[in-house]
Amino acid sequence: MKEKIKKYKIPLILVSFIALLFIGYFPLDYYIESPGNAVRLNDLVEVDHEYDQNDGSYMLTTVRIAKATPLTYFFQYLPFREGIKSTDLFDEDQSEDEYDIEQQHAMSSSINSAIQVAFTAADEPYEVDYHGIYVLSVLKESQLYQQIKAGDTITSIDDQPFESAQEFTAYISSKEIGDKISIAYENAAGNNEKLTTELIDLGEGRAGIGITLIDDYTVTPSKPVSIATDRIGGPSAGFMFTLAIYTQLTNEDLRNGREIAGTGTMSPDGTVGRIGGIDKKVVAADKEGAEIFFAPDDEITPEMKEIYPDIKTNYEEAKEAAEKCQTKMKIVPIRHFQDALDYLKEHS
Repeated sequence: MKEKIKKYKIPLILVSFIALLFIGYFPLDYYIESPGNAVRLNDLVEVDHEYDQNDGSYMLTTVRIAKATPLTYFFQYLPFREGIKSTDLFDEDQSEDEYDIEQQHAMSSSINSAIQVAFTAADEPYEVDYHGIYVLSVLKESQLYQQIKAGDTITSIDDQPFESAQEFTAYISSKEIGDKISIAYENAAGNNEKLTTELIDLGEGRAGIGITLIDDYTVTPSKPVSIATDRIGGPSAGFMFTLAIYTQLTNEDLRNGREIAGTGTMSPDGTVGRIGGIDKKVVAADKEGAEIFFAPDDEITPEMKEIYPDIKTNYEEAKEAAEKCQTKMKIVPIRHFQDALDYLKEHS
């Protein structure tokens, strides 16, 4: 009997080791979203070659999204964790690389919008330079697949430049399926290229080239602005960037020594938009000692309610999260950048 045990001892250990590796490291087609960090902006946002030296700080908030393994799959049942299918995280035919490019461009766009809104509110001048149509992803059905890639910028169609993605889309919509167009673009390496492609059927008889796109532009402010974002992606820090830039432009001590966190996209007109994972961001801000948390009080339309009967505003979600984690942090609803300024000035 002892000889048989010795004979199978090494194989059993090997099988157990492989099983542990599988459980702990084998990636599933699934992701776990959890609270990330609350990052202070004092040393990240530089305006006119100076950092914010006043007491207190503004904080952007993040969520952490990690690929699940057989072991971490069950973490989704812990408080303030959520399981996400890859099909819900990525658009159809979108690769992880394309998703990363999309998130980084969204961050860049949020900085542009933050500069526009902050400089407008502070009555400081800036210029907007439009570059073209930024490619976020390309459908496999598109004739451009593996020719134009995520990160390229389309500068003209049929030698005609455009001032917005809306103009670009309108021009394409005026064409028929099967029509040929010439596309001039700048690739990610900075080289100018040109090709001819045929419009495909995007469904319901709609003609298109089969790309996901967004406006590509830069804002040049009258005073230099530099923001160190490192590997933070996405558009949700736009509002907090705006608040930090505006405070430094005007030298107004809006914080009065307080730790202030928040989240929300920023549109050039000052509208603060809805974001995902706000409950996890509330937890992150609370752990970092924030006293105030600004949350988008976004409008829920009847159409949205019909598709998602249980949908709530970001503010409602943030309030519920604050109650669950028993924080003393004040949750403040905002719809426009001016709402935050009014609140801070009134409660200084």
